[in-house]
Amino acid sequence: MKRRVIAAGIAMTLGLTATACGGDDGSDSGDKADGKGKTLTVWIMEGTNPDARPFFKEAGKAFEKKTGAKIHVEYQQWATAQKKFTTAIEGGADQVPDVAEVGTTWVPQFAETGALVDVTDDVKKSGLGNDLVEGLKDAGTLDGKQYGMPWYAGVRSIVYRKDVFEKHKLKAPTTWKELQSAAKTLKDKEPGMIPFPVAGGAEMFAAPFIWGAGGELATEQGGTWKSGINSPEAVKGIEFYTGLATKDKVSPAKVNTWTEKEVGDAWGKGEVAMSVNGNWTPKAIVEANPDLKGKLGAVPIPGQTGGMSKSFLGGSYLSTFDTDKKDLAWEFVKMLTTGDFAAKWATETNYFPGQNSELKKIEAKKDPLVEPFAKQMLEAGATVPKTKAYGEIQASKVIPGMVQSILTGKSSVQEAADKAAEDMDAIFAKDK
Repeated sequence: MKRRVIAAGIAMTLGLTATACGGDDGSDSGDKADGKGKTLTVWIMEGTNPDARPFFKEAGKAFEKKTGAKIHVEYQQWATAQKKFTTAIEGGADQVPDVAEVGTTWVPQFAETGALVDVTDDVKKSGLGNDLVEGLKDAGTLDGKQYGMPWYAGVRSIVYRKDVFEKHKLKAPTTWKELQSAAKTLKDKEPGMIPFPVAGGAEMFAAPFIWGAGGELATEQGGTWKSGINSPEAVKGIEFYTGLATKDKVSPAKVNTWTEKEVGDAWGKGEVAMSVNGNWTPKAIVEANPDLKGKLGAVPIPGQTGGMSKSFLGGSYLSTFDTDKKDLAWEFVKMLTTGDFAAKWATETNYFPGQNSELKKIEAKKDPLVEPFAKQMLEAGATVPKTKAYGEIQASKVIPGMVQSILTGKSSVQEAADKAAEDMDAIFAKDK
C-alpha cells in the first residue's frame, strides 16, 4: 500500500544538502515559447488559501514580459472543482484549462483519462528533477510518467487561540482526552465561541482520528483495494471524533455540513477556539482578522494517549492539459514552481514548497506557526490510496456523507461506517 510516501520523501530531503536548479525565474537554457497574442486559461483553487489574486497579478505580468502571453485566471472552489474538472474533461480540449492546480489525489484520475500532459522529458531537459521533493514528485507520477510539477504541500494539525487558552489556564492538547477536556471547558467558559468544530463536510478533519485509532481508509492486497473504514479501529476513531459533537456538544449543529472553507470563515470572524487546520491557514486567518495576529498557536494532532495521530499530507500540482497551448503552458508552470515565484508563494501562504532547496530555507526559520506542522508532516504524515478510484470516492463525498449521517442522528457510527465501506468497495470494484 502506498502510504506515507510523501512524508518519507520530505524527511529524506531535510537530511540532505539541496541544490537549486534553473534560474531565479525558473528559466533554463532552452528556447522560450512564443506567446505573443495568446492567452492561457488557468484554474486555481480557492476557499482555504490566502488571497492568491495579488500573486497571480504579479506572475501574469512577469510571464507576459517573458513570453508575450497573457494569463486569465479562473478561481475554483475545492468543494466543487473535482466535478467541474470531470465535466470539462468529458467535453474535450476546448473545455479544459491550459494550466490548472490539481490536488495530488486527483492526478491518477485525470491522468488516466489522457487529459494531462506527460512532462517527464520537459522536467529532465530543464534540469529540475533533482530538486523536486521526491514524495511529491512520486504523488504525480504514474507508470514512470510525471503529470505536472509539484507546486506546494500541506498537512493539517491543530490551530488554537493562545490568548483564550491562556485566559482559562489551558494547555495545548497532547492526547485525545486532553483535547476533549479543553473543548468541554471552552464550551462552558466561552459560550460565544465554537470550541472544536466537527465539520461534516471536511473529509480530512475526520481522517486523522481514523488513523489515530489504528484504522485505515482502505488497504491494498494483490493490486485490489478494499475499504477499511468500518473496522473496529476505524469505528473507534470515528466515534471519538463525531462524539465531540453528538455527546460532548462542543460543536453546534450548524457545523454539521461545514467544509474547511466554512471553518476558515468562522476563524476569520473570531468564532473558533481550536480546530483541525492546514499549515496554510494561520496566515489566511490573520489576513481575514488582523486582530488575531500573535494570538494563534499550533500543535500536531495528538494521538489517543500521546504522540501524534497521522494526518493527511497532500498538496497541489500545476499540471498542463492537452490543449494547443501545452508548450506555452509548460513555461508558465515552470516559472511558478521554481525559483523566485516558488519561494514567494511558500512565504505568502505558509505552504511547504515542492523544491528541496526552498524546503531547506523554510526549515531554517524555526517559525512557531510552521514547526508543529513540519513535525506533523515529517513524523506523522499519511496519504490516501493512490488509485483513480479514490478520486471518485472523494467526488462522491462518501466520508463526509458518513460523518453527516452520524452527526444528524440518521445512523449509528457502525451503520454509517458499514454503508461507507459498501460504497467505497463498489467504486474500488469498478476500478479493477
